[in-house]
This record gives sequence, structure tokens and C-alpha cells, in this order.
Amino acid sequence: MICKTYAEIKNRNLTLTSFQLRKVLALTLVVCGVVLISDVCFAQKKKGKLADKPLFRDPIFDGAADPVIVWNKKEKKWFMFYTNRRANAVKETGVTWVHGTRIGIAESKDGATWKYRDTANINFRPTKDYTHWAPDVFESEGTYHMFLTYVPGIFTDWSHPRNILHLTSSDLINWDYKSTAALINDKVIDASLYQLNDGTWRMWYNNEKDGKSIYYADSKDLENWDLKGRAVGDRGGEGPKIFRWKNRYWMLVDNWAGMSLYYSDDLTKWTRQPKRILEEPGKGPEDQAIGGHADVVVSGDRAYVYYFTHPGRTKKPAADGVETRRSLIQVAELEYKEGVISVDRDKPVYVKFKKKK
Repeated sequence: MICKTYAEIKNRNLTLTSFQLRKVLALTLVVCGVVLISDVCFAQKKKGKLADKPLFRDPIFDGAADPVIVWNKKEKKWFMFYTNRRANAVKETGVTWVHGTRIGIAESKDGATWKYRDTANINFRPTKDYTHWAPDVFESEGTYHMFLTYVPGIFTDWSHPRNILHLTSSDLINWDYKSTAALINDKVIDASLYQLNDGTWRMWYNNEKDGKSIYYADSKDLENWDLKGRAVGDRGGEGPKIFRWKNRYWMLVDNWAGMSLYYSDDLTKWTRQPKRILEEPGKGPEDQAIGGHADVVVSGDRAYVYYFTHPGRTKKPAADGVETRRSLIQVAELEYKEGVISVDRDKPVYVKFKKKK
């Protein structure tokens, strides 16, 4: 190897002038440096593309939250749907800035770098003022489905009805209303769906009237729902996300103090792992507050958690204002050891998704 040249010259006691020796040493250092850099670059490429930090900020209202990631088959890129809170609407009072939202869309070719695309054209606006929250989006048999939280207006508090809608689309941009899910009551939010082995669809959602416990229901056609009751309720939470990884089913739940993880072998009985993730603030740019309401993308043996955070909420109590209202999306890679999932949100994240058709 060239990198051994200088050592070999010394070991063989070859006679060179000091000028020649300096040239050999310089060449050796350059070549060794190039080889080292090439090895590092190759290793990083193999791991994936380095994700932006912060990952994404909404350019309109600066209030991106509740992300969900789905593959756009036609455009050959990833779409991120998110609740688009009106964080920079300075004249709003109470929680009106969290209402009156449309669902935002960002796009990416690799899951590591995202740009704003548009808002989803959801054809369900029965009232002049309306609120769209926290979609779950997936593809089944060539059709895209969205289960969306709908609030019939803009309100100053949380004491108003909310339901979960079913919508469909062929392009992930334009959405047609199909039905309103008949669930436990009219205070339900944050649907998450997963298809069972027998083809039945199971929906988990937040029942706000039962201490914000997570409930579930089953359906064979995504229209008619068989109510099953409470799935987990040991602590109030919202934004459940169901995924399979490391030969287990997992449920991720936002507790507003980090996120709890529950595991299951049958998608019915759930056990909570002792330690929450995304509870401790990170040290990176715009990542120094708790993480919340997330999506998980599993690709092969790797899994990535896309979460939102309020970067201005580093102090308690946090004064209400644009700085503490604004929110953005971050990403971290999940780690698994001895049956426990953890996250180091300060590690650089190299995203590598398996290629989709």
C-alpha cells in the first residue's frame, strides 16, 4: 500500500536526500488522507443521507406538528402530512391559533431533506370555519386513505366536539369525503390504523372523555366499526402510532412529557416499557424541548421516528406567544437493545429508506 511507503523506506535503510524524503512523506500523508476520507464517505453513504436539523419548518404558519409519512407511488417521492398550526397568527387568543388549520404537505426524495409542497385539498368543509388535525395516511389496493380529526369551527378552548373522518384520494393531494367514523363519542382524535393478519383493519384513537385514554375499534371495510373499548389507559396521552419492528408490535403514545412505548404480540394486550423516549431535551438546533406526536417509518431493520417539538419551550412556565407556539419536525433513529427501544436525539441521523416501486 502507498500509505506504507515512508515506513518501508526507513526500515530498508534506503538512501534518499532530505528533499526526496520530504516529498515521499508529503505524498504519503496526502494519499493516506484521501483513503481515510474515502472510507468515511463510503461508510456514511452506506448508512444513508444525513438528515437536516431541524428537519422541516412550515413556511406559512411555522406550526408543523403531528407528522405522518407515506410513499407517493406516482411521483416517486415521500409525502409528509402534518397539522399546520397557525403559530404566527399574533392576534389569536386562547387556543384559536391551534384551530382553523389545514393539513400541510412536505415532500422528499430521501426522507432526509424536505421542502414545502402545498396544503391538502380536503373536500369536507361543512362550516365556514373548520379545523383539520392529525391525519393518518396509508395506501391500500391502489387507493390512499386518510383518517382525519375534524373540529367544526375555530374555538378559544377545548370544549367542543371533534370526530374522525375517512377520506380517499388517488394522488395524495385531492381528498374526497367517505364517512364519519361512528366511535365511542364525539370527543375523539388522532386515529392510527393497522391491518391485521386476517385483513381486518384496527383503528386506535384518543378518547378524550376517558382521561384521554387510547381506545380501539375494528372494521372489515374501513367504514363500519366494531367498538372494542380501551387499549391502554395507565396515563393520559394522544397521537398513538402502531408499527412492527424487531418481531414485536409497538404503540407509541405522546404523554406531553416524552412518549411512552407499549409492546404486544397480538395487537390487543399491551405492556409499557419503563422508560419513555424523547423526554429529555436534545442539544441540537431547535431540539431542546420534549418531543411529541410522532410517526415511525420502518425500513428493513432500521426505524426512524419523525416527531414535532416546540423549540421555544425551554423554560417552565413558558409564556404564551409566537416563540412558544411555533413548532417544527425533527427525526431520530430508534435504537433497540435487549427488548427496549431508546433514542439518542443528539446523534447525526443518516436516513436510508428501502427503494419503493
